[in-house]
Amino acid sequence: MLVPIDNANATPRRVLQIVGAAGLAVFLLAAFTPLPNLVNQWTEVSARLEPAEAIVVLAGSLLDDQVLSESSMRRALHGIVLYRQGLAPLLVFSGPPHQDGPAEAAIRAELARSLEIPSTAIVTETTARTTREEAARMAALLSAKGVQHILLVTSQLHMPRAQQLFKNVGFAVSPAPVEDLSRADGPEGRLRLLRRVLQESLARVYYRLAGYL
Repeated sequence: MLVPIDNANATPRRVLQIVGAAGLAVFLLAAFTPLPNLVNQWTEVSARLEPAEAIVVLAGSLLDDQVLSESSMRRALHGIVLYRQGLAPLLVFSGPPHQDGPAEAAIRAELARSLEIPSTAIVTETTARTTREEAARMAALLSAKGVQHILLVTSQLHMPRAQQLFKNVGFAVSPAPVEDLSRADGPEGRLRLLRRVLQESLARVYYRLAGYL
């Protein structure tokens, strides 16, 4: 005797099976193939290191113990190196406080001073909490100093969105990206990189839908 098929129950099960299979396929491709590296390379912006009027180092993050994260430290040191190369007379750090501690920008500024960068060359912005806010606050802060051309320091993944936002507020932008997980080896590293690529891709979609880009 034929058993009737409950179409109402079969359809959701089929959808779940397809979603599960697709998720497994993405996981295997991400963990065991060069896919994340290829996607990341496709979005990269080439560095254009040239003299400018300021070096603007975007925020990374602070850890719970008020220590700069790896990303924040990489960006700060890259900005310091560019300043030492004589590419701009001002070194500008962005970064808000974490909870009730000091601002990320203030910690970076102290790091720069400890590496013999003169205080007169350091500018900090401690209120912006998004890339869009960073662009707007930097425009207000630096326009008063006559700055129009900047070297922009952030990660490779973040650079396309950040560069466009800073152009939108009137800056001429020369990208100076930091090599930050630009290539990942091993399943764990590739999965971490793909997660960051997806997060930045979603952020770009949101910014476009909101009319910011």
